[in-house]
Amino acid sequence: MNAAPVRAVLVLGTRPEAIKLAPVVRAMADSPVFEPLVVTTGQHREMLHQMLDLLQIPVRTALDVMRDRQQLSALTARLVDSLGEVIREHCPHLVVVHGDTTTALAGALAAFYEQVPVAHVEAGLRTGVPHNPFPEELNRRLIARIARWHFAPTPRAAGHLIAEGVSESAVFITGNTVVDNLLWVLAQRTGRSHFTTGPRRVLLTLHRRENQGDTMRGMGDAVRRLADRSDVEIVLPLHKSPAVREALLPELSGHNNIRVVEPLNYLDFSATLAACDLILTDSGGIQEEAPTLGKPTLVLRTTTERPEAIEAGAAILVGTDPDAIVAAANTLLDDQTVYQRMANAGNPFGDGHAADRILTHLTDDFGQVTATAPRTRASAAPAAAGTGRSDVRS
Repeated sequence: MNAAPVRAVLVLGTRPEAIKLAPVVRAMADSPVFEPLVVTTGQHREMLHQMLDLLQIPVRTALDVMRDRQQLSALTARLVDSLGEVIREHCPHLVVVHGDTTTALAGALAAFYEQVPVAHVEAGLRTGVPHNPFPEELNRRLIARIARWHFAPTPRAAGHLIAEGVSESAVFITGNTVVDNLLWVLAQRTGRSHFTTGPRRVLLTLHRRENQGDTMRGMGDAVRRLADRSDVEIVLPLHKSPAVREALLPELSGHNNIRVVEPLNYLDFSATLAACDLILTDSGGIQEEAPTLGKPTLVLRTTTERPEAIEAGAAILVGTDPDAIVAAANTLLDDQTVYQRMANAGNPFGDGHAADRILTHLTDDFGQVTATAPRTRASAAPAAAGTGRSDVRS
């Protein structure tokens, strides 16, 4: 076994990236094989920094690349330049990126330019629509052209990669690290729910770029109509984006059954998630967390790169039409048969051991020996991709 540790630069810039890379960081820190070097870009500066200590993520380098209302092209250029300098400074053996953010794309591209191999966590998600979600769908497709290790959360995601020409030997089905982190956080028992006494508790999150503007204002109107019921309490942790606040605050402020709060730290958010009865969201990660806790979810989008939850019956892709949103929410609140069927659908996204699997594959490929988790290659992924199977082989 080599004496020197494997240096891994893990790049994150948004709250979801921190949540989903935290189990990998903690696992690497506990391993004698790896030396994790966390680099933050500050893409979600306020929302990110409030939670890094809570998730036990020590930051080696914090960049300052954000500008108010900057264009994606300017952000991407600034990120690639800054991350390239960081990679040259630390000379890592690999760079780890997560998902589909601008930070992830820039991290992968900077690593490619510096000829450092890339590991992509949560690889293979696809909607099939290049501009929806924007720019995430294109970001994750581009990262797939760069990465050496593709850690797919489900057989379907693995199948997407192999269908696009990625070698089966580079694709691994691991489950989703968000399940690892949610179970870890809830076990801490330190979060506080932000629901009070509402008999039917509804958690709302909205932020996606493609929903902003008139579409989001229409969603706000739908939520306000839903709040006119006498038996609901709606909690909205409001995203810091000025565009989100401009769309939602005029619609939702001042209603007795709607509690608009500032973004919650992840411990409190997880406790609030665990306490709710129903979720309305356009988030990607919540679609994965909710089935773990048996929370029926209405996805307020026209597409989703996580169809496994829809196919399992744990979520409904309800779209963005206000009338459809109100109708679907009322059905779940009023029909216990429909509600219980969704609540008991199960979780297709993993078992809480995704980070262990990721480290096993990386350790094997760096010539080390470990027994943290069984090796899982994606040799059966092409067949599984079209079946909607949700098991993670181990």
